[in-house]
Amino acid sequence: MNKVSEPAAMHGNPVTGANTGYMPGFGNDFETEALPGALPQGQNSPQKCNYGLYAEQLSGSPFTAPRGENERSWLYRMRPSVKHTGRFARIAVDAWKTAPHQPEHGLALGQYRWDPVPLPEASTDFVSGIHTMTTAGDVNTQAGMATHVYACNADMVDDYLMNADAELLVVPQLGRIEVFTELGRMALGPREIAIIPRGMIFKVTLLDKEARGYICENYGAKFTLPGRGPIGANCLANPRDFKTPVAAYEEKETPCRLIVKWCGTFNVTEIGHSPLDVVAWHGNYAPFKYDLTTFSPVGAILFDHPDPSIFTVLTAPSETPGTANIDFVIFPERWLVAEHSFRPPWYHRNIMSEFMGNIYGAYDAKQEGFAPGGMSLHNCMLPHGPDSQAFEGASNVDLKPHKLTETMAFMFETRFPQHLTEYAASEAPLQNDYAACWTGLEKKFDGTPGIK
Repeated sequence: MNKVSEPAAMHGNPVTGANTGYMPGFGNDFETEALPGALPQGQNSPQKCNYGLYAEQLSGSPFTAPRGENERSWLYRMRPSVKHTGRFARIAVDAWKTAPHQPEHGLALGQYRWDPVPLPEASTDFVSGIHTMTTAGDVNTQAGMATHVYACNADMVDDYLMNADAELLVVPQLGRIEVFTELGRMALGPREIAIIPRGMIFKVTLLDKEARGYICENYGAKFTLPGRGPIGANCLANPRDFKTPVAAYEEKETPCRLIVKWCGTFNVTEIGHSPLDVVAWHGNYAPFKYDLTTFSPVGAILFDHPDPSIFTVLTAPSETPGTANIDFVIFPERWLVAEHSFRPPWYHRNIMSEFMGNIYGAYDAKQEGFAPGGMSLHNCMLPHGPDSQAFEGASNVDLKPHKLTETMAFMFETRFPQHLTEYAASEAPLQNDYAACWTGLEKKFDGTPGIK
């Protein structure tokens, strides 16, 4: 087990449990306590816990899942979570949609791209600042996903969220946030990502004046590391670079609200205290964050451009081997050295449906029009690839070793078709002329041999 052995006072105020810090590793069995002696030793559920705490198990897998796939954590908290709920009332969170969601918005099939979503002017917290762009699959069968953008300028002060539908992959693009979960606190900014497990209570506060980013809501099997196959034991995302927070709690006896998302509905219950009251925990079902700049890319070192799957950071598998429910893929800084090769991504059609975002810099296949904070969607079998400018540049450039710098784009890729929401079709800043980026591609063929 990974244990943080420092006294709580070294991490923060032991009265408030405002601990900060992280434990390294992916899928590890961790143990951590915000107060000394709060974590039972040698058993999970003693007759009485230290500090008057309650023992509670949070399971992220069936009880009988194989040992290597079984996920659970034991939480030692001020109140059991049954005290964090009461009578629920249905509430509207209109901009957050859940699959199946196939509205009649009137926008025909096509390749789509959007400018960055504007930051809000009115006070907007993380939950109210989420707008769904696409949905795929069916939440009721725990298959598929949704893509969202968030833009906010206010803290979740006394509101807390629990998503029973999915785990959340958060990808900041602008501004830093703090994600305070039941199991600890994560500071998160651009160039980083975070996973919030299904069923975990959390709130988001701002570390900067405003924040914007992307969310992948994963209804299916949880994200894990992809197999490396012949790559071997190293490169891509290394397990040591994933960071899980140490135990931290919030002791607050004031009116609070817990919002629960379940099967696409939003339900709220009023409670008289904070639900983030876990003083100690151990297990392997936990949130984590990852610094995208620690990803070690593998690419072609002689000729040709590899499939984008070589840049997979996390994958959520399906019941079909080799076919992901979701792949999370990045396009980071890297060297291009392939000889006699078209180095940007080649033109292609794909069985998977691809939602892309740009965190910072210029994407090498779309150097104009795909701004940081922007998005694009290329659904199943729709052709896409470099724009005219990128094609001509890559076709005629001197093929010296070249490093792509100050660039980070990503892709949420799924086996399911991604359906546009009303917001994506009519309210988000859609680039109606996106397809024009390929109009400059000329027919060079004239029936005669030779390089044209």
